[in-house]
Amino acid sequence: MSQQMADLFKRITTGVHVIGVAAGEQHNAFTAAWVMPVSFRPLLLGLSINPCHASYALLKAGGCFSVNVLGKDQLELAGHFGAPAETDKLAAIPWRSGKTGAPLLDSSLARFECEVMAEYPAGDHRLVLGRVVHGELLETAREPLIYRDTADMDGTSAIYPQGFE
Repeated sequence: MSQQMADLFKRITTGVHVIGVAAGEQHNAFTAAWVMPVSFRPLLLGLSINPCHASYALLKAGGCFSVNVLGKDQLELAGHFGAPAETDKLAAIPWRSGKTGAPLLDSSLARFECEVMAEYPAGDHRLVLGRVVHGELLETAREPLIYRDTADMDGTSAIYPQGFE
């Protein structure tokens, strides 16, 4: 069952983030759980993104992205940014442009700004490495939202394969 596969993969402990992208005056943001530290020197974060996603073109054109770490109490916000981009998802959410131009959410508990260093094919996604150029820890007392706690909000149980190849 693909639900069992989704449940299995949700045991890999990972946070839920809103990724901001920008190119010129265009901005967008989307929910992602596939973000990870990659290196200390230089400071690198890895982001997995579907190249068919509307934000991928902005990421490529702008060469930067932000990682907004969501709090445990922000499941609704994660759902908002996880929805298809039919409207400007940033319109009703307080945010500002960071040093790179990528959107930084006012309500995130921490945030990073990255410049794209490299990109690699990774199955049906692209693995993007970003050099961290700025970061802020805004709230130390709030717990981060964990991917496991989102249930099937992202609908991945319908996409996971039925088993292993």
